[in-house]
Amino acid sequence: MKKVPLFALEARIKRELRSHLRSLGFERDKQGNLLPPSGDKSTVRTLHLAQRHAKIESEREFLLAAWSELGRHFANGNDIIPARIKPRLELIESETWQARLFRLASLTWSVPVSRGYGRRMRFLVWDDSNDKLIGLIALGDPVFNLSVRDTYIGWTAQQRCDRLVNMLDAYVLGAMPPYNLLLGGKLVAALVRSREVRKSFEDRYASARGIISRKRKRPALVMVTTTSALGRSSLYNRLRLDGKLIFRPLGFTQGWGHFHVPDATFELVREFLRRKRHSYATGFKFGDGPNWRLRAVRLALNLLGLRPELLCHGVKREVFACELATNATEVLSGRHKRPRYTDLLTVRDLGSLATDRWVVPRADRFPEFRLHDRTHILKSFWPQSSTQAISTKGRFSGSCAS
Repeated sequence: MKKVPLFALEARIKRELRSHLRSLGFERDKQGNLLPPSGDKSTVRTLHLAQRHAKIESEREFLLAAWSELGRHFANGNDIIPARIKPRLELIESETWQARLFRLASLTWSVPVSRGYGRRMRFLVWDDSNDKLIGLIALGDPVFNLSVRDTYIGWTAQQRCDRLVNMLDAYVLGAMPPYNLLLGGKLVAALVRSREVRKSFEDRYASARGIISRKRKRPALVMVTTTSALGRSSLYNRLRLDGKLIFRPLGFTQGWGHFHVPDATFELVREFLRRKRHSYATGFKFGDGPNWRLRAVRLALNLLGLRPELLCHGVKREVFACELATNATEVLSGRHKRPRYTDLLTVRDLGSLATDRWVVPRADRFPEFRLHDRTHILKSFWPQSSTQAISTKGRFSGSCAS
């Protein structure tokens, strides 16, 4: 970045932030708080469009190369025989083709997803009936403060500090086309409450020491939270299998976040903080928590004389909890020491139940899923470009509008 006077950098951040908020349709009330255009799902998707376009553009080279290498793992509609779907979880290791496939698939989400912080477990959900990708699950460290979750558990601040290690948050959770047309998102969500997820956590983290405390806490995964991307969720609400509630609704977030601060403006914020010699400018460090970016922007707003309430975008998201242990809240609040996993099913059993309950009936009612062609996924990246413009080397032979 070209060196400019500090006052010019401050003015540019203010100008770009205000201009971007206006372009998204935000207004302000009499107290100066942001008012989103509306709370419906289509509006929330639109609010994320600029962020998604920037993400896709920054990943252009990766997307083109990865599609050439990995596109065959996505299903066409005629690849799927609904009654024969057999899900399987594959835990991903870093720097593998599976990690690249996860990255490619997650870029199809209409709301851009983070790469997670701290502890992470990422899974590919495969269909063993045809070796195609059903969906994705990514679990990472939960946020430290989440009022509806903390109220539901009923723990003290010290109990939360001691036992948050027994919880993860599903920051990526969903199905790929055309499985999403068959309510595959419900199937994928149900797999969070599986023996395999609990065992994967135990194998990876049960004997690990805390990076900050250096203590061996011997955690056991008893609860996984998730937050709907588009306000009230129809995917997780009333999600039951075999009489068991998979995700329990806890309430809504208060509408704070940073998605409406574009990446380019955030880089200016980091440069501003570097000039101020503040540690938040140097990037995320373990222990800063998943809200590092939020805190960095809030600090910059204060230093710039802007209201921190600009981070309250007003888009309230529904929070859910999946309790793997039947006594999850008792373990988290310290009333019980040992978790009880008395009713967890295997991925195969959950998949069979989900297929019978949701997928097959949906396929009978909406057979149009068979018309899906996996090249339609390319249209989700660059809607104005012809998928025929992809060469065999994974490069566009023509221009590509984002």
